[in-house]
Amino acid sequence: MKVAVRLDDITPDMDWERFFKFKELLDQYQVKPLIGVVPDNRDDNLIKEPKSDKAPQNFWTYIKVLEKEGWTVAMHGYRHVYTTSAGGVFPLNNFSEFAGLTYEKQKEMLSEGKSMLEERGIETDIFMAPAHSYDKNTLKALKETGFQKVTDGFGNGPYLWKGITFYPISFRLGGTLKKEKGYSTMVVHTDTITEEDMNRYQNYFKLENVKWISYREYLQQPAVKKMLPEKWLEWFMAKGKYLIGRIR
Repeated sequence: MKVAVRLDDITPDMDWERFFKFKELLDQYQVKPLIGVVPDNRDDNLIKEPKSDKAPQNFWTYIKVLEKEGWTVAMHGYRHVYTTSAGGVFPLNNFSEFAGLTYEKQKEMLSEGKSMLEERGIETDIFMAPAHSYDKNTLKALKETGFQKVTDGFGNGPYLWKGITFYPISFRLGGTLKKEKGYSTMVVHTDTITEEDMNRYQNYFKLENVKWISYREYLQQPAVKKMLPEKWLEWFMAKGKYLIGRIR
């Protein structure tokens, strides 16, 4: 099994001490992840006070440094503020920054977010939806604003749908890491990582049957077209995971 890593919620005011601890682990095992950068963070939950003294002097310059190290950047929403109670076409959650809004509004948000990144020298055609939630209007707007890839979905490798290439995340990480073949993504939120989590992740990186790959290598894999029955199955898997999570 070949597995890439993605880090969500990358902002200037995040918990940098936890971020750098996890980066040390990634560097130790030479794993170059995908990072989801929020262009204009307005989510108070992602602002840590007091700000860590380990925070880089210039956030945007540091993101460029990570790119030079081989890390890959995705646009993680626009402001990371949940505006609707829609789950969209991948309903892992029942809230969204994008799903449920009009096509025109979503296009405006995506265009503004992309422009903000580009003004800081960051260009990407990869989208990472906050809460994993997006709908068909999101996908239409993504294509219109220059995005070609989405880090989400379930499956054994990249797939094509609605003119977008999807790079699946793990449905259940324990099961994913036991597979013999295929590609997937381990999703990590460094802001909430604990020492116990760190030990668990280190054990994952030590697994002999798993090849940990850079996200750039993941992007190079060919994509296959996903048919409608497979999309329905994906929807039911996401919805089922959400409902199980609520019961727990």
